[in-house]
Amino acid sequence: MIIIKSHDEIALMKKAGRIVGETLLLLEEEVKPGVTTAYLDKVAEEFITKHGAKPSFKGLYGFPSSLCISVNEQVIHGFPGAYVLKEGDIVSIDCGAFLNEFHGDAARTFSVGNISVDAQKLIDITRESFFEGIKFAKVGNRLNDISYGIQSYVEAAGFSVVRDYVGHGIGRKVHEDPNVPNFGKLGKGPKLLEGMVLAIEPMVNAGTCKVKTLNDRWTVVTVDSSLSAHYENTVAILSDGPEILTLIK
Repeated sequence: MIIIKSHDEIALMKKAGRIVGETLLLLEEEVKPGVTTAYLDKVAEEFITKHGAKPSFKGLYGFPSSLCISVNEQVIHGFPGAYVLKEGDIVSIDCGAFLNEFHGDAARTFSVGNISVDAQKLIDITRESFFEGIKFAKVGNRLNDISYGIQSYVEAAGFSVVRDYVGHGIGRKVHEDPNVPNFGKLGKGPKLLEGMVLAIEPMVNAGTCKVKTLNDRWTVVTVDSSLSAHYENTVAILSDGPEILTLIK
């Protein structure tokens, strides 16, 4: 069941979303060669809790950390730990915050020092595909119109969208209906209604779209070891167009 949010509830979600957006801006400054992913997780948890919120992911389905941190060929759900970031890495950070009974959720992929031209293009196309998708995030359109916008942009650039994992509705729970795939056909899926709130999150691979889960049962990687990037925001569908709740202007 898709849960429609009131204007007041969306205002509360915007407060949670702002903390997420500010956390990711802080982490962007901290991402550099020589830093461990565990350190980034610590920085995020301290920032989120200092602002009166709780990390959404810590304990969710048994996940042990505040952030999902996925490096290079890791797509999503990577564990923060002893890994030391090195020059040329790309690192995807997925962050959630719970405040006033509502969640915000967003992800970014950052460069570690100087990265290759191809890696930068992957990051850029992934981010841009999100904005291509939300051009369709209007009342009366269909959910898969957003999916189509993302997929067509990504594939035109020579990359592939992950199909095994998708975006989702969000609200009092991190994961609510509906699923929001990053691939699809125009005119398909539920009709977009005012008050829907969606976590739209392109996951884009430089090579094949196929992925696998490592033995830790969490970390998802590309099967061909190609690089992967991730970009996500929490988006409210409003009568005058979409509002991004996790993007700090």
